[in-house]
Amino acid sequence: MITIIKIIKESIVQAFQQLVGSKLRSFLSLLGITIGIFCIIIVLSAVDSLERNVRSSFDKLGDDVIYIDKQPWDEDPGSSWWKYFRRPNPNFQEFELIKEKAKGVDLACYTANIGNKTIKYRSNSVSGAGVAGGTFDFAQMYNVVMEKGRYYTPSEYSNGANKVILGHTVTNELFGSLEPIGKKISLNGIKLEVIGVIEKGGEDLLQVMQLDEVVLISYNLARKFAKVDKNNSNTMLAVKAKKGVNLDDLEDEITGLLRSSRRLKPREDSNFALNKLTMLSSLLDGFFGIMYVVGGIIGGFALFVGMFSVANIMFVSVKERTNIIGIKKALGAKKYVILLEFLIEAIILCLVGGAVGLVMVMGVLKLVSRIPDMAFEMYLSADNAIFGFTVSIIIGILAGVIPAFLAARMDPVSAIRA
Repeated sequence: MITIIKIIKESIVQAFQQLVGSKLRSFLSLLGITIGIFCIIIVLSAVDSLERNVRSSFDKLGDDVIYIDKQPWDEDPGSSWWKYFRRPNPNFQEFELIKEKAKGVDLACYTANIGNKTIKYRSNSVSGAGVAGGTFDFAQMYNVVMEKGRYYTPSEYSNGANKVILGHTVTNELFGSLEPIGKKISLNGIKLEVIGVIEKGGEDLLQVMQLDEVVLISYNLARKFAKVDKNNSNTMLAVKAKKGVNLDDLEDEITGLLRSSRRLKPREDSNFALNKLTMLSSLLDGFFGIMYVVGGIIGGFALFVGMFSVANIMFVSVKERTNIIGIKKALGAKKYVILLEFLIEAIILCLVGGAVGLVMVMGVLKLVSRIPDMAFEMYLSADNAIFGFTVSIIIGILAGVIPAFLAARMDPVSAIRA
């Protein structure tokens, strides 16, 4: 054990002596490893950052929620557009049926998107604001956080009171620096009191539940000035499972209720789709899997060149120290000692190149993250840093094994004479 420690210590010293003694040669040799590690880790970090941002967007949908829709999320809508177009939309009666009879349901929320409308406050107006009428559990279902004011009371919801909640962007455009709470806006000629402002959404690349530009009213209020009970093409029905209830069991329960409500025969296909977050996750797994492979190929070519660069410097190192190797073997040094000495030296050289590459990655990611209007934050994870050092060690072994093997097989007499 003591011998191994001495070999490692001596190899580390010799590796740094090679770096310092032949600066230009060392720089050119390690440049390939540095560029290779930089390429593969920068690509992996970019993909990781993108994946984290996209998955965090989808996580807002909830992994214990079923979304009832016309078409499934994991199919191309263009391939069977007419089939899905002819299906009926989820309606309020189905919402009430599920909420009343489904035993595994904790929350149910029905939302009717009324469309883009113009809202006014005095001389100010905002056109194209998305008006949505939601049932009472909307805030709890979608984790709505209020920046100012409050949500509806049960009484206000039941009576369809003229109250409205605005998104962050709509509020700024309509009121500017004015305090919005308590002000009355005009929507379709109806005066509505602003009781709350929704907190600004995050900087997610995909805004799956974008509420910054929403004008949220209660479903009972929406029924007063829009035909939301008709076959509205913009309705959404979401169902959250009770704690401990298996999502597959809840799916079976909802399927039975909806098929019965729509009077489908046993042999008829369901004319609705039950969507879950896992469906999107499986699509993301395939997409990001391809991106990781592409990133590996890009970095692999650079690492391949870098490996030959380090192998070259190791061959030169063996040549320069041939007589020293001969003396060591004449004094009784075993083959494995010489082998380990050069192998560890190659690994140290690659680790130095890999460390420089990782420092470059960190610098580039910090600069990119500071770009104005950057869609998402980029970062270097601990897993990618460990992967970078691991790859450096593997490249060091591959690059140094042949020179180290040749050094270990040298005849001591011939080596001393050389």
